[in-house]
Amino acid sequence: MHMQTGEPSQVLIHVGANVHRFRTAANLSQVALANRAGVSRRTIIKLESGEANISLTGLDHLADALGVTFVDLVAAPAAAHADIRELAWRGRPGSSAVLLASVPAAKDAQLWAWVLEPGDRYDAEPDPEGWSELLMVSEGSIRVEQERGDVVLTAGEHLAFGTAQHYSYVNDGDGRARFTRVVVS
Repeated sequence: MHMQTGEPSQVLIHVGANVHRFRTAANLSQVALANRAGVSRRTIIKLESGEANISLTGLDHLADALGVTFVDLVAAPAAAHADIRELAWRGRPGSSAVLLASVPAAKDAQLWAWVLEPGDRYDAEPDPEGWSELLMVSEGSIRVEQERGDVVLTAGEHLAFGTAQHYSYVNDGDGRARFTRVVVS
């Protein structure tokens, strides 16, 4: 979870409790989980204590290593996947990403509400092959940087693309950008 502002986040508490619960259920040590997920043991320790920032892709790697979904890691333990509403990313003041819901797909489908303030950006790491995103801009505009070229979307426009590549969302405009993101794996 990338939180630039340093404000405590409820989702970090959920992630910590869920990582610990799933790691224990899988009978994995912190070292074994770190090795499986390709992260440091210190990251696992800090995550379990609710103190670490980790990228959304890092959480995907942890979920894979634990045999669970991304949503299983970020949602409150008793939350229904149809109504999650967890702040999962925060950039500059006013920029955020909220995981709204998830439904089963081949692996998972997630609905996100994003806000990017002027000058802010989100840089993603490549997802595994077969993952895709659907974006729909409702306010302002965003530039989606991807390996095959940038695409600028304004309010009412949408884009579908594979995410097994480096990509970014960028607000180059003067006003706030709002968009909905659906991640399918």
